[in-house]
Amino acid sequence: MAIKNGKLQLKLIVTQYAIVFVLILIVIFFTMANSRFLTYTNILNILRQVATIGIMSVGMTMVFITGGIDLSVGSVAGIAAVVAAKLMLANINLVLAFLIVLIISALCGLFNAFWINRIQLPPLITTLATMSSLRGVAYIITGGLPVFGFGNKIAVLGKGQIAGFPVPVFIMLMMFIAGAVLLEKTKFGRYIYGTGGNEEATRLSGINVKKIRYMVYTLCSMLSGFAGVVLLARINSGQPKIGDGYEMDVITAVVLGGVSINGGAGKIQLVIVGVLIMGILSNGMILLNVQEYVQWVVKGLALLGAVGLEKFIQSRRKSI
Repeated sequence: MAIKNGKLQLKLIVTQYAIVFVLILIVIFFTMANSRFLTYTNILNILRQVATIGIMSVGMTMVFITGGIDLSVGSVAGIAAVVAAKLMLANINLVLAFLIVLIISALCGLFNAFWINRIQLPPLITTLATMSSLRGVAYIITGGLPVFGFGNKIAVLGKGQIAGFPVPVFIMLMMFIAGAVLLEKTKFGRYIYGTGGNEEATRLSGINVKKIRYMVYTLCSMLSGFAGVVLLARINSGQPKIGDGYEMDVITAVVLGGVSINGGAGKIQLVIVGVLIMGILSNGMILLNVQEYVQWVVKGLALLGAVGLEKFIQSRRKSI
């Protein structure tokens, strides 16, 4: 009996942490394929590259757990970046500029939630429309040209280091810690899981699920806007294409992290593993001189593989 219980526990561990084994295998492969991969400089470069994706992934995780999706995260980052660049160019106080950017980002999230809650449009359609519209607004604001000339006012956010470690990585880690505490240690976190797990039962228990959805989409957009500012600080130029295509990497990272696409399940701790996998794939393929078009194919297959892995894990759990 003890042996049987031990085997069951082993199966549970393997299915729950399968993505960690995938990460290890990918690291081994690229280490063997290129001697420059597992160097200190390259590791820091990977971490710096994934920081903005990681910040966005915290918000996307919460949206996924409610049973939704937000395709507008990359465009929100783009809007935040160009607005911040314009404000700094106009010599607006940095704190005020940052608050304005966060407010605009929050309004984007509220806009998404309004159409989902009140008009009852599917989150996929709503955020797809917002994604396209906000990207257009970013180009209108800038005239299609990059905004620069505001100096190094916020460079520390994107290029700074603390004890030799990139500041964006510290920010990402703090966001993940805050997200984990919020989801696992607060009532709000339980309400988020309840909304995605069984919305009707959660509503009947007295929880305002529409309010939860408003808060989650707003928080997701605010984190995306903040990520856009961090990316702006890194490249020191407010380009209207900032964040373009990031929604693909963010969604793939969250699904790789085991967050259910159906809502109600997932641990944010494993999402950081998904974020690292996406960063390592991109970096490793660049080191191997893989064409950008081939990288798109690999990332698309990674998303398919992530969803397939989730379905496999669910089936294995049911059989245990």
